[in-house]
Amino acid sequence: MLARQITEQIRGLVSKFPVISITGPRQSGKTTLLRGMLPDYRYVNFEDPDARLFFEQDPRGFLREYNSHVIFDEAQRVPTLFSYLQVKVDEDKIMGQFVLSGSQNFLLLEKITQSLAGRVAIFRLLPFSHAELEGHSPSLKPAELETAIWRGGYPVLYDRDTEPGFYFQSYLETYVERDVRSVLNIKDLNAFQTFLRLCAGRVGQPVNFQSLATEASISASTAKSWVSILEASYVVFQLPPFFENFNKRLIKSSKIYFYDTGLLCFLLGITNPVQISQHFSRGSLFENMVIVELMKNRFNRNQRPDFYFWKDSNQVEVDLVSLEGLEAKLFEMKYSFTPKAEFFKGLQSFRNHAPEHRKSGENIVVYAGDEGQKRSVAIIESWRSLGIL
Repeated sequence: MLARQITEQIRGLVSKFPVISITGPRQSGKTTLLRGMLPDYRYVNFEDPDARLFFEQDPRGFLREYNSHVIFDEAQRVPTLFSYLQVKVDEDKIMGQFVLSGSQNFLLLEKITQSLAGRVAIFRLLPFSHAELEGHSPSLKPAELETAIWRGGYPVLYDRDTEPGFYFQSYLETYVERDVRSVLNIKDLNAFQTFLRLCAGRVGQPVNFQSLATEASISASTAKSWVSILEASYVVFQLPPFFENFNKRLIKSSKIYFYDTGLLCFLLGITNPVQISQHFSRGSLFENMVIVELMKNRFNRNQRPDFYFWKDSNQVEVDLVSLEGLEAKLFEMKYSFTPKAEFFKGLQSFRNHAPEHRKSGENIVVYAGDEGQKRSVAIIESWRSLGIL
C-alpha cells in the first residue's frame, strides 16, 4: 500500500475530535487508508444492506454494538445516523470515537453540518498525487508528461497495473452512473453520458449552462443540476473568477475542470498518451493536471484550497490565483517545452491592477519542460516539480 500524505494530518486530529470524516471520489483509497492506519477500529460498510437494515430497524441497539472506535463507510446512505451520533458523542466525550467515510460529498457534508458541526474534523482524499507516487518510488511517477496526464491518479491503475481504458469505462458505469441515479431520477443514461463528454470538451473554459444544455438537449436548470451532482461525486469542480476592486470588467462564469485527468482523457476519446500532444485540448489538459496537483498538495496538508482564475475584458488572464493569507500566489500553466516572455503577460497585468495587499506573492509559471529558472518577473517551474508547489 502506498503511503498517503494526509495520514499524519488525520492522526494528529483523531485525539482532538470525537468524529473524523473523510470524503473523496469513489476508489480514491479512503477505505484502504483508514483500515491501514486504524487497524484497531471496527469497520461497517453501509453499502451492505444487512448493516443498513440493522441500523434502520434498531438504531440504539446498533450503536450499543458499535459504540466506539468504529469506521462507518458510505455513511451518507443512512442519513439518520448523524443525529444519533451527535447525542452519543456529546454524552460519551470520547475523542476519535467514530470515523465517517463517504463518496457523496454533498450528502455527507450536508448531514455533518446539520448534526455534527464543531464535533468533526473533515478531510478530503483525492487520487494519488505526483508527490505520493514519487515519494513511494520514483519509478511509479510517469516519466513522460503525456503519460502522467493520460493515466491520472486512481490507485487501482498503480496497484494492479490496470489498463486505463478498461478501468474508466467500468468506473463510469459502476460508480458515476449509480451515484447519479441515487440522487436524480435520470432515466436516459445515454443523455447523461453525452452531457459528461460535453463537459469534458469544455474543460478549462467558462461554463455557459445555456449552451451546454442546448447541445445536450436538456434544460439549463437540468444542466446545472447535473453539474452539481458531478461536483458532489468528485468528478468535476468549478473554479470561480477572482475579482476584488479591479477597474476592469471581469468575467463572472466559473471554469470547469475534472478531478482526474485520466478520466478526462477517456471522456475525450484519447486512447494513448501519444495523442495528447496533437489534441485540441492539450493546453487545457495540462492546465487541469497542474491545478488538481496543487489542490491535492493542499488537501494533503489539511489546507482548504482558495483557488480562482482571473480574466479581464481584454482577455488578459491568470490561470490560477491562490489566496494565501493576504498574499495572492499566481500560477500560469503552459504546455510548452520552451519558456517565453509572453508567459508573463497575465501575471504582470494582475499585479498592476491589484489592490496593494494583493501585489505581493510569488509568480509561478509551470511548463512542460524539465529545467527550472528564476526570472525577475516569475519563477519558472517544471511540471516535474508539482509535488513541492
